[in-house]
Amino acid sequence: MDIFEQREVLRSFEILVDTREQPSKRAQKRYESFGVPYQRATLDYGDYTYNAVLPGRAYLHDISQTIKPLCAVERKMNLDELAGCYTRSRQRFRREFERAQANGCRIYLICENSNWENLLNGRYRSLFNENAFAASQIAWMVRYNANVIFCKEETSGRLIKEILYRDLKERLERGYFDERIL
Repeated sequence: MDIFEQREVLRSFEILVDTREQPSKRAQKRYESFGVPYQRATLDYGDYTYNAVLPGRAYLHDISQTIKPLCAVERKMNLDELAGCYTRSRQRFRREFERAQANGCRIYLICENSNWENLLNGRYRSLFNENAFAASQIAWMVRYNANVIFCKEETSGRLIKEILYRDLKERLERGYFDERIL
């Protein structure tokens, strides 16, 4: 794919939001901060991925089907929600990351309104022990090659867009999609 085709694909970039992501004013504000088109789709794992039109006018993903993303962002609103993923919902959370890993997905875990200092020092409402929490978080990073990003709520939309856009751009430049073009 030449540079002109790559640019055309990038112009068609859009974000897919998992249908299980709850609609709210907070979510709407995040979507608006993407600064690019978005639509809802069923993702097998993660909360966000991308779609684009490849040369030949074929979309990368058919949104009428369950999508197995190449790159996904899993978003948590705070450390308490993340703690629940490592305690009450650990098996479900583990299965989701295992599916992503099995499909060769590059996965990012964004946790809003948080930072390592609060996690390590137990500054959250959950009763989850800070040492166990840190161990679980780091184990996920190692075991599933999960990239963890702590940020403020108001920056998460922009980060989601930048991560997904950059992944698509890098794959295009490296010829990842060349064999998919007919």
